[in-house]
Amino acid sequence: MASGPHYAEIIRAKAYRRAAIDSAHKERGALGLAGALGRALAGGVRAVAGRPDGPGPLLLVPVPSARSATAARGHDPVRRIAAAAARDLRRGGLPAQVAPLLRQRRAVADQAGLRAPQRRANLSGALGVTAGGRALLRQRPSGQGPLHHHRVILVDDLLTTGSTLAEAARALREAAGGVREPSAREVCRAAVVAASPSAFEINRN
Repeated sequence: MASGPHYAEIIRAKAYRRAAIDSAHKERGALGLAGALGRALAGGVRAVAGRPDGPGPLLLVPVPSARSATAARGHDPVRRIAAAAARDLRRGGLPAQVAPLLRQRRAVADQAGLRAPQRRANLSGALGVTAGGRALLRQRPSGQGPLHHHRVILVDDLLTTGSTLAEAARALREAAGGVREPSAREVCRAAVVAASPSAFEINRN
């Protein structure tokens, strides 16, 4: 369990070995690895999801890639892995779907080489929620939205400092009701496929 900003219980699915596989899928176009990475991500999602107490499926919300990166790679790796994870979860009897609720509101600098404080500053305010995503997050069929019912799971491929997930969680919370500091039942949960070696030390401190 991580103690980072306001996302909760990050699960890193046997992170070290999977980082190299994730890199091959993301940067070298080894799309056949998406299934294996999706199964790894699904394991993390099961661990953090528990038993959602609200109606509807789990919503796997992928962290968006920059449009330029997606165009250069020819695919969106996190969304592809999330789709594979959702299929694996459904096969196991847990309703789940990919919900691409997040979007980039502005360009950010390349994160490579940036330390944790620099990454947080680089990403601050960079993510927003789509119009459809805001409507979904503010639905109150039983008095509370999907964040309250633990149905929303942020998903990403690689955890480095946690800054990206923290920014994504902020965007979702604000879109759900404009609350800056969440209650215990409104924290975002997150699952990742892999983590860099430095991530464990950064997120422990």
